[in-house]
Amino acid sequence: MGEKHIAWAITGSGHFLAECVKRLNRFENLDVFLSRAAEEVLRMYRLWETIYSGPARVYREAGASAPYAGRFSKGMYRVLVVAPATSNSVAKFVHGISDTLVTNLFAQAGKSRVPIIVLPTDIAPEMESFTPRGEPIKVYPRPIDLENVQRLSQFPGVRVVSSPEELEACLATYL
Repeated sequence: MGEKHIAWAITGSGHFLAECVKRLNRFENLDVFLSRAAEEVLRMYRLWETIYSGPARVYREAGASAPYAGRFSKGMYRVLVVAPATSNSVAKFVHGISDTLVTNLFAQAGKSRVPIIVLPTDIAPEMESFTPRGEPIKVYPRPIDLENVQRLSQFPGVRVVSSPEELEACLATYL
């Protein structure tokens, strides 16, 4: 088998989205996996073309099963990045629910002992985010969302990061 790839999954959040898209196009041997919600949000934030015009191979969520997840057990990937990760995806990770493309990738990466880096959207009790038009808004994550991020940070093989900069530094250790 050739050189191992980076798997990068995007969920349906606008928070950190532009920063993540900017970073992911810097890597070679990259496969990008888009949830259905990610596709919607990428269009809203006008980042759709940026994803598809970059060097990455892009895979879309097509059905209830996730055949791409088997690539982890075959040793195709050196690391899984989930960024940005919505509170919904984080909750599913924490509770072992694998019913979407991204949650199946997370589960299979864990079962295959492939390192996982997650950039959750809900990292502090109060945050500033931006609308698709660039307008700043205040966001107040629920206590359960912050608790799930904390629980996820305790998972073996999972590194939870709190900024795109920290994500990039962490990812550099796997290259």
